[in-house]
Amino acid sequence: MKPSLSWDEQVALLLRRGLAIGDEAACRRFLAASNYYRFSGYARYFQVAPHLGNNDFHPGTTFEQVRAVYDADQAVRIALVRPLAEVELLLRSHTARVIADQHGPYVRYLERDFYTDVPGREPTVASCRRDIARSRDRHILRYRLETGEHSDYSKLPVWSAVEALSFGTLSKTIERGGRGTLAGAVASSIGIAKSGFAARVKALVYLRNRCAHQSRMWHHSVVDAGPTPNNVRSRAKKLAGQFGPRSVLDVVVSLDDLTSRTGTSAPMLPVLVEQNACESDFWRGLTAPERSRDHRS
Repeated sequence: MKPSLSWDEQVALLLRRGLAIGDEAACRRFLAASNYYRFSGYARYFQVAPHLGNNDFHPGTTFEQVRAVYDADQAVRIALVRPLAEVELLLRSHTARVIADQHGPYVRYLERDFYTDVPGREPTVASCRRDIARSRDRHILRYRLETGEHSDYSKLPVWSAVEALSFGTLSKTIERGGRGTLAGAVASSIGIAKSGFAARVKALVYLRNRCAHQSRMWHHSVVDAGPTPNNVRSRAKKLAGQFGPRSVLDVVVSLDDLTSRTGTSAPMLPVLVEQNACESDFWRGLTAPERSRDHRS
């Protein structure tokens, strides 16, 4: 078992492993504010062979170099919050509109056979009902009728209900609703390509969750990568150069394509290109993620 180290001992350990630290007091403050284990997720990409137990840093590696990557990663997470929120609201609005127009605003969206569910997983309607039931917003409570052990939401309009759904539940609703037809209908309503739309929404949920939990973007391969349209990806590569289909940058490109429909947020990609040199440690990890050999996420 590994011993618990004080912040002074953590700084000393980094020094023994060959990390050049210009200001030890600043390093100590950073570790106290950010957690050594979290920092080590970035540091491993500057070490010789941590998967083999060799945690020495490559010669010449500085604390400031690793910290720069850490700070750039944090800046991306912060910058993504607004466009992700705007797209989430866009999806709520169009999902409610499509369901109301094509399936009726009441009851149908809360029936199990409205969805094409994945065998062995929680029914989508159960996720919807759980999110609605735990809401304490007045616009939900005013429609709640208690009938024995269960709550009756038969008078709850879908445009009110979507506001109670988590982004993850909204994504499942889009993917499975209307017996599988809802995703295409919502995409058409927004004015975006139908192909792979549900998977793109899932990728945005994944990205939003990583931002919310302060998870690393750098050198992270996206699990639920959505199929960004080829024409969208091609235009982006003219500006940003090459990037992998499972990179965070690919999801950002897909996000930009959707935020262009809101008319509020400026696209993220030009900002990232302007702020990061294409040969920098951070840019390489953002565009071509590699897993560290010891499989830390």
